[in-house]
Amino acid sequence: MTPAFRVDGLVKQYRRTRALDGLSLTVPQGSIFALVGSNGAGKTTLMSIVSGLVKPDRGACDVLGHGPYSAARHAGLVAILPQDSVPPRHARIDHLLHYYARLQGLHRAPARAAVREVLGWVNLADKTTARVSELSHGMLRRFTIAQAFLGNPEIVLLDEPMSGLDPVEAANIRNLIRSRRGRQTIVISSHILHELESVCDQVAFIEAGRLMRQNSMKHVTRHGRQINMNITGTPPLARLQELVPEHAVEFDAAAQMLRIHLTGQPTALGSINGLIIPALLDAGCQIIEIVLGSNLEHEYLNQRQAR
Repeated sequence: MTPAFRVDGLVKQYRRTRALDGLSLTVPQGSIFALVGSNGAGKTTLMSIVSGLVKPDRGACDVLGHGPYSAARHAGLVAILPQDSVPPRHARIDHLLHYYARLQGLHRAPARAAVREVLGWVNLADKTTARVSELSHGMLRRFTIAQAFLGNPEIVLLDEPMSGLDPVEAANIRNLIRSRRGRQTIVISSHILHELESVCDQVAFIEAGRLMRQNSMKHVTRHGRQINMNITGTPPLARLQELVPEHAVEFDAAAQMLRIHLTGQPTALGSINGLIIPALLDAGCQIIEIVLGSNLEHEYLNQRQAR
């Protein structure tokens, strides 16, 4: 696994607040990586250190194998969308993006082409000559997302990118991010966990400036390792366990959720359902929904409770 960046033992203190408290993690190159944590967990500080906006008090940060961020080594290779980014209100958006592209080292013609490309990605091609002050909140967010992808940087850091987007534009940005998988490393911090679950392939839980958990999204959400059945009535647990002795069966009566934890050798999910569903129906239970795996919100909240 080639890392896009790696941090080891990062510490950052803001007066009485310790934003990072020995944080260590590795972000694989080409991944879409989710940072999950409460307000003040240290996510924004981590992004700021990786992008060179903030220096750590202690610890190491290696970006693209060239050490900590340096303008000389990493110019044009790392881009960041801060959570509350507000561009100059008087500027035309095409002029501003062209200026940013030139700062990244693009010549005039490639810079103009890059500006047209990213504005098309975020559905702002018809606003090319508009001033920042003329954009709605959602349009402004899309403009700043376009800025982050300008020039095809190797690492793109997005802090709450979906904030203020309507459902149509949020879906478009999700598709944009998915289309960059393997081409760029994209790190997303967001409190909209179902958005992260739908686009990210790696995830890290951060709390109080420390890493709580890091793994693939499939592993964290138990995809392929747990079947959840929302049912009515009381299931015959002993009978169900007899039917699938190699797996663990449990019932959460408060949530009316039957959970089958898949253990040992991989088993065809259809064969498990073929055994469990008839037994539930024979016992008078109705099946409302069957879901494979858990979800990111459930796993994150469980992780916090286990601290």
